[in-house]
Amino acid sequence: MMKGLPMQVYQENYINSLHTELLEMVEKYLTPAALRYHYSEAPLEASIKWRPVVLVLGNYSSGKSALINEFLEADIQKTGQAPTDDSFTILTYDENPSPDSPIRVTEERDGKFLLNDPEFPFESMKKHGQRFASHFRLKKVNSPFLKALAIIDTPGMLDSITERDRGYNYQEVIGDLAQIADLILVLFDPHKAGTIREAHTSLRETLPSRTFEDRVLFVLNRIDECASLNDLLRVYGTLCWNLSQITGRKDIPMIHLTYSPRAAIDSKNRLESDMSYLRYLENQREELKSAVLGAPRRRLDHLAAFVETHSERLSHMLEALVNFQKKRRSHRFQSFLAGVLFSFVGTGVVFSSLFFTGIIAGLDPAILLSAGGGISGVFFLIWVMAIWPVMGRRFQNDILNHLDDLTPLLTQTRLDNWQAIHEKTAAFLKNSNGRFSLRTARQDHETVLTVFQKGSHEVREALNELANLSVNDSVPGPFLASLNRESEKSGEPPFQM
Repeated sequence: MMKGLPMQVYQENYINSLHTELLEMVEKYLTPAALRYHYSEAPLEASIKWRPVVLVLGNYSSGKSALINEFLEADIQKTGQAPTDDSFTILTYDENPSPDSPIRVTEERDGKFLLNDPEFPFESMKKHGQRFASHFRLKKVNSPFLKALAIIDTPGMLDSITERDRGYNYQEVIGDLAQIADLILVLFDPHKAGTIREAHTSLRETLPSRTFEDRVLFVLNRIDECASLNDLLRVYGTLCWNLSQITGRKDIPMIHLTYSPRAAIDSKNRLESDMSYLRYLENQREELKSAVLGAPRRRLDHLAAFVETHSERLSHMLEALVNFQKKRRSHRFQSFLAGVLFSFVGTGVVFSSLFFTGIIAGLDPAILLSAGGGISGVFFLIWVMAIWPVMGRRFQNDILNHLDDLTPLLTQTRLDNWQAIHEKTAAFLKNSNGRFSLRTARQDHETVLTVFQKGSHEVREALNELANLSVNDSVPGPFLASLNRESEKSGEPPFQM
C-alpha cells in the first residue's frame, strides 16, 4: 500500500475495485448466457450495478421517516403519528452543492423517470403498473450520510388495506426491493410491537423468499416514548415473542433499540417520565448507524452471493439443456434409422404386391432398381413430413413431463437450485421447441461453471483479504486477472466467452 494513504481511503478504493470487477464478471460471463436461454429477461448486472441500498420497512407509526431524518441530519421526509406518505422514496446523494450548503432536497424526480432510466436498477418494476409508478419517486439530498449508499423509505404497513386499495401488489413490490437491498431495516414502535397484518406477511412470507436472513435487522424505534425502563423491557419482551411467532425461528432475533432526538415529543407525559435509561442505550443508536453505514461492505457480500447463486443455478440449467440436446440428438438419429427402415419395408411391401400380381414381371433390373429407389424416397418423405414431427412432439412432451430426469438431484443444494430454475428451463424448451445449438450450450455451460467453481472462490478470497487488511498489507491483485493466471498455470484455456 502506498505510504501516507489513509487506511479508510485505501479500503474504500479496494471496495470500489472489487465492485467493478464483480460487475465485469457478471456482465462478461453470466449475462450473455442468461439472456440467450431466458434465465433472465434483463441483464443480470442491471439490478446490482447501482450503489448500495438500505431498505426501510415498518408499521405506519414506527418512525421510519423520523429515523431517516436523524441519519441525514435534516427534515427531509415528512413525519407524524398518522400515515403521512404513501410513496416509495429513493433517497440518494447529490454531490453538486457545495459542502457548506445546508442539507436539503436538491432534486426530485417521479416514478416514470426512475423506471425508465437505465442508471437505476428499477426498470424491471414497470410490471407493477401505473398506480405504483405514481407512488414511486426519487429525492437527491446533499447529506454526507448518503455519499456511499442510498436509502429507500416505504409506505407504512397497515392492518386492513388490500391490493385493491393500494392499486398495486404491496408485497410484490417489497419483494423486488428486498432483492436489490443490501440491508433491510424492519422498524417497530412500542405501541404496535409486531401486530400489523402486512408486517406479518412481509416477515413470514415475502422477505424469506426474496432475500437472506442476515440482511434483515429488526429495530425497536421510538423507545423514548416508553415511560420507564420497566416499560421498555415489557415492550421488548412482547416484540421478541411476536417475532418468534411470526418468523418461526426458535432463537430470539437481535433487536436494535433506537429513537430520534430530533423527533422527540416534549409532552407532559414525557417530561414526567423517567428518561434516564436512554443514556445507557446511546451505544445501540451508534451501532445501528454504523450498520447502515456498513452497507457498502455488505454490498460486496451481496454481490459475492449474487455471483455464486446465479452462476450455480445457471450452470445447472445449462447442464439440463445440454442433456436435453444429447437426448434429442439420440432420438433424432433413432428416428432417422426408423425412417430408413420404414422406407425399406414399405418398398418391399409394394414390390411384393406388384410381383405377385405380375405387373413387374419381365421388367429390366435397372428399371426395377430405379423404381425401388423412387418408392423408397416417397416412403421416407412420408416419414419425414408426417410421422417424424409427431415423434418429435411426443419426445418433447415426454421430456417436459419428466423434466427432473434431465439432471441428477443427489443433494439438497441441487434440489433447491433445480426448484428455482425448473419453470425457466421448461419455458425455454417449450418456447424454443428444443432448437438451440448443443455446441454453444456446452461452451456456455463450461464458462458459467468456471465462474461458479473458480470465480466465486476468487471473490471470497478477495473479501477475506479485505476483512484482514492492515496498514502494512500490500494491494491484492484483481481476482479476474488472478483467475486467468490460475487457468494458465493449470494448462486450461483462459477465462473467456
